[in-house]
Amino acid sequence: MVELTRIYTKGGDKGKTSLSTGTRVAKYDLRVEAYGTVDEANAVLGMVRLTLGDWPNIDKIIARLQNDMFDLGADLATPLDAELSFEPLRVTEGQVEKLEADIDRYNARLQPLTSFILPGGSAAATQFHLSRTVVRRAERLTVELGDKVDINPEAIRYLNRLSDLMFVLARICNDDGKSDVLWVPGASRD
Repeated sequence: MVELTRIYTKGGDKGKTSLSTGTRVAKYDLRVEAYGTVDEANAVLGMVRLTLGDWPNIDKIIARLQNDMFDLGADLATPLDAELSFEPLRVTEGQVEKLEADIDRYNARLQPLTSFILPGGSAAATQFHLSRTVVRRAERLTVELGDKVDINPEAIRYLNRLSDLMFVLARICNDDGKSDVLWVPGASRD
């Protein structure tokens, strides 16, 4: 269990932060960028919850996802090759499979797309689209991190499926896709 007794430690005042191993790294370290962007995506999901309205089942999913994203952040903050005195928290295949089940369940309600979708429609759909883009950035950073050091491959799979779920849930919140805002290629050209 985590116990925070002080909010500020002054440990980061010189631009360094600690990984879960205690190793000090620059705050702009790629690993910190990756798990920091996961944290940002998690905050955007919190904003989604404010706009959901009458979607209790989706709210339960988001609550689970936000908890998973803390797991993911802990996973990314703990190098795979670290010698640890504790069992590291890692994202699991089961967590990815839950995302896939959610995608399949909600996508079954939707008509196939005939155009790309612009981020818009309902407030909840728009927030889901924003969360999707932040998750995609977290995914890009995590893939880049994985090109430089060994990481848990389930972390990348989780982020990839999570952005897909955000897209599907955006469509669900747009009246099962009926209120999606479709891209019209070249619509404003002369």
